[in-house]
Amino acid sequence: MEKVFIFDTTLRDGEQSPGVSLNVKEKVAIAKQLARLGVDCIEAGFPFASPGDFEAVKAVAQSVEGPVIAGLARTNEADIERAWEALKYAQKPRIHTFIATSEIHMKYKLKKTPDEVLQEAVRAVKLAKSFTPDVEFSAEDAFRSDVKFLCEIFAAVIEAGATTINIPDTVGYAIPWEFGAFIKAIKEGVPNIDRAVISVHCHNDLGLAVANSLAAVENGARQVEVTVNGIGERAGNASLEELVMALYTRRNYFQKNTNINTVEIYRTSKLVSNLTGMVIQPNKAVVGKNAFVHESGIHQDGVLKERQTYEIMNPAMIGITGNNLYLGKHSGRHAFKMHLKSLGYEVEGEALTKAFARFKELCDNKKVVTDEDLIALVDTETFKGPEVYQFSHIQISSGTNISSTATVGVIVDGQLKEKAAVAKGPVEASYQAINSIVEEDFVLKDYAIKSVTAGEDAQGEVVVQVIYNGRVFTGRGISVDIIEASARAYLNAINKALNMTKRTETIEKVEGM
Repeated sequence: MEKVFIFDTTLRDGEQSPGVSLNVKEKVAIAKQLARLGVDCIEAGFPFASPGDFEAVKAVAQSVEGPVIAGLARTNEADIERAWEALKYAQKPRIHTFIATSEIHMKYKLKKTPDEVLQEAVRAVKLAKSFTPDVEFSAEDAFRSDVKFLCEIFAAVIEAGATTINIPDTVGYAIPWEFGAFIKAIKEGVPNIDRAVISVHCHNDLGLAVANSLAAVENGARQVEVTVNGIGERAGNASLEELVMALYTRRNYFQKNTNINTVEIYRTSKLVSNLTGMVIQPNKAVVGKNAFVHESGIHQDGVLKERQTYEIMNPAMIGITGNNLYLGKHSGRHAFKMHLKSLGYEVEGEALTKAFARFKELCDNKKVVTDEDLIALVDTETFKGPEVYQFSHIQISSGTNISSTATVGVIVDGQLKEKAAVAKGPVEASYQAINSIVEEDFVLKDYAIKSVTAGEDAQGEVVVQVIYNGRVFTGRGISVDIIEASARAYLNAINKALNMTKRTETIEKVEGM
């Protein structure tokens, strides 16, 4: 079987999802999990976009082994040089440079002629090639570009040294059979195409990103650009887990394989969901809560007799296993650490101390502690980042037909501050009390709640979005007490916002493909 390379852009295009703002520690954690998953290339960010993006790409390049580490750059000299400054620490660096090629983009956005765009693309690839032998060139909005011009520009950049040429459906406009024919036309129309890998990058505006990517693979593409859970600009990108499992489940049809270690798929999906705050819809293919649940009696009967009657994938193959009690209130720190390691976590020092303390609290409040509980707890505690405002305690007085009163304790610079507030409900009262401590202008944009596991003593997971200085920040909190989880999530979002503001980052993300 021929290999299809998996290029993951969760940390670049995925982070461009509204409300997603990952810190360096979180990006490195995701990158290391992507390496365990077996992706071939990790696009770690857009180094020129902001100092924060530069530091994140640099940190991933320095600490992640295995996959190629890529950084995105426009075709100007400053972008490419900045990308190399971040990528030069990687074992296998790749500069990924792009320029728009559609008539509408060239005329209105770039204000350049096709010949000027071609010359700029060639100059960029040559400059990138002077830093690293691995150079990818992308024609932004390729699907709405003239095929003849695309063939001309691809031939020129391959001659200049590009080793991968990427064909994005930037606005998610393509239909599968149409996109397949488009890829075939380019493969047949570029005379030196045998010297480069054909890649595709499909957006999901019409819900066809995975289907278009598969059509491209059928017609010669050998790299697919994806994100975990399909996150990204607008409606997102082709979903890694859907693309990979489609190729695997229908391998007799496609006759293609990947390097993905499928048992790491579910773990990767959960990590990305937890750190980005983007909840996975229950009916999401492959990794959704309902993906392997059978409600119909006919289906249940069939699965009990023979799993394959109604399941085309084995949930164990993607890492979904039964939840068992492994640890309890009498478990020691070492056992806790070793079990986390078996779940894919390397937690040390202060992070381990904090996670272990929260674990002990959880054991006092919950009858059965499952792997799902531990994953949620550790993802929340380990990746918090600096806490300007640290949750201490909360007390609520609430009931039917009466106002709710919340008293919240928050530690600021080592000192405990307490404030009380009255509102229609306990969550609103809690947030008003926190606002009076913080004394900053935060606006709650969104609030979502779900249970981590089943049962009346299940942990509640709260995800909130707050607006601060015109930008959206996501926070997450868990607890068996849902009001406490709500307060923790709100403070988590506030801390993220303040930490981001403290860093002298350019907050505008430069839109890529």
